Amino acid sequence: MTKVANIENFKHVKVHISNRVATVTLDRPPVNALDSVAIRELTAVFRTLGSTTDASAIVLSAPGDRIFCAGIDLKDSSRRHARKLVDDDTTVDLLDPGAVIRECFWAIMDCPLPVIAAVNGKAIGAGLVLVACCDMIVASKDATFSVPEIKAGVLGGARHLQRLVGPFKTRKMFFTGEPEPAEEFYRLGAIESVVEPQRLMDEALSLAGRIALNSPIGLRLGKESLTRVEDLSVKEGYRIEQEYTGRVTRYNDSAEARKAYLEKRDPEWSWT
Repeated sequence: MTKVANIENFKHVKVHISNRVATVTLDRPPVNALDSVAIRELTAVFRTLGSTTDASAIVLSAPGDRIFCAGIDLKDSSRRHARKLVDDDTTVDLLDPGAVIRECFWAIMDCPLPVIAAVNGKAIGAGLVLVACCDMIVASKDATFSVPEIKAGVLGGARHLQRLVGPFKTRKMFFTGEPEPAEEFYRLGAIESVVEPQRLMDEALSLAGRIALNSPIGLRLGKESLTRVEDLSVKEGYRIEQEYTGRVTRYNDSAEARKAYLEKRDPEWSWT
């Protein structure tokens, strides 16, 4: 098991890599609420992993079996939305309080590596958005999802939730602020699998391991392609996918993939 230089000493986010799978753990007791430090650490971790060759897939997790992420730390949110600098000189927060969390979400969504959320408990507000920015979700049967922003005097998160469960379930969850269980998200197609809590990480790491066997170049270009075509028409999207096929076939790893498939052996990736 290895660590990645420059991000191994973070306060709230831990990273370990084994067999080309990076496990990113959000660990900010007692409920993993996101303050500006944790948010910036997550941003840095996903940008770093996306720009190195150490891993081919990522599992985003949290310790314990109760809380995945309780959302934005409201005390920190008050600081960011203040109309004056409170405790540091972070002027970007003063000018655009939402910038720091947007950058975090986009770092996950745009990370070149496939990201699997391993949701161990409650994913609340911005915690749910973290999950929605991932590519796949594996959840404990005890996991729940909610967007209670309206109860806290703020708004946000609904657009991400729409990607998971559609517009009508989103409106019900948004207007009531009530949680929905993992099984309901599974029924609606948002979750890959729902497992017993003790099996959660094994399930997520197994899925990540199967993904990591594929060409690291293919995975990166494939994810970029999927992200670009998601909101396009079928015709526009398929044309872009064909262009990405043309790009990936210029690499030696593409020829190696075809050769290994025909020869019924494991491929040997060269990153060329």
